[in-house]
Amino acid sequence: MDITTIGGLIAAGVIVTIVMVMDGGSPAELFTAPQAILLTVGGAFIATLISYPVKSLGLIPKWFAIAFKGQNLNTMEAIDAITRMADKARREGLLALEEESKKTDDEFMRKGLMMVVDGMDPEQVRGILELEIKHMRERHAQGYGFFNAAGGYGPTMGIIGTVMGLISVLQELSNPGELGHSIAVAFLATLWGILSANVFWLPIGNKLSNKSEAEAAYRHLVVEGILALQAGENPRVVRDKLLAFIPPKERQAEGAPAAAGQKARAGA
Repeated sequence: MDITTIGGLIAAGVIVTIVMVMDGGSPAELFTAPQAILLTVGGAFIATLISYPVKSLGLIPKWFAIAFKGQNLNTMEAIDAITRMADKARREGLLALEEESKKTDDEFMRKGLMMVVDGMDPEQVRGILELEIKHMRERHAQGYGFFNAAGGYGPTMGIIGTVMGLISVLQELSNPGELGHSIAVAFLATLWGILSANVFWLPIGNKLSNKSEAEAAYRHLVVEGILALQAGENPRVVRDKLLAFIPPKERQAEGAPAAAGQKARAGA
């Protein structure tokens, strides 16, 4: 479960509630006009559906699930595995990687390893794997594009709802006692449009985009590792090359135990 997604939505709700109370209002006022919620949230959703093909309908639950589900990309584990395989390949040959490929749960890495075992040209291996990354990003773009589009339609639907509400208000000018309440209800549509866009639609879209970029970066690391295996590079060189993909602080933290071990051996 992605804690930042759930925690962020809860925190946003708490902040809105606190601000409304501090302003002398009540959170219950947000729900006094269900028609505003229906038009802004439902309208934005339907307008976005119009922009997408029918086959995308079945992917919407999956996109929601990805946004709320944790991302399991253990970069250091992949670096350790590739370094280990580099050592084994230098000692036993590339054919030994077939056994290693069966041990990994990463389908992308397994595919790359099998292409190396099959003796494919390095440029072909790179081309196929990078093409797969490219199409993965295109598929992911549909998901976060859906939420970004809904985030764009939400405020517009809110304005439409407000205009519709004000039209009703103008028709009731003969009843001045109800004008204040009617105008407030009309502006609830604008509030819901802006709120849904900036608290839900756009943040979820950005979350999916960030997860896509993280997965693409991880896969690029795997590609470089597999090509290094195929080239027969020294395991230490392979590890240093792959560590370049992670931030310096993480590299230092990863190298701290090794450095401590070297000092201990030197002292012995």
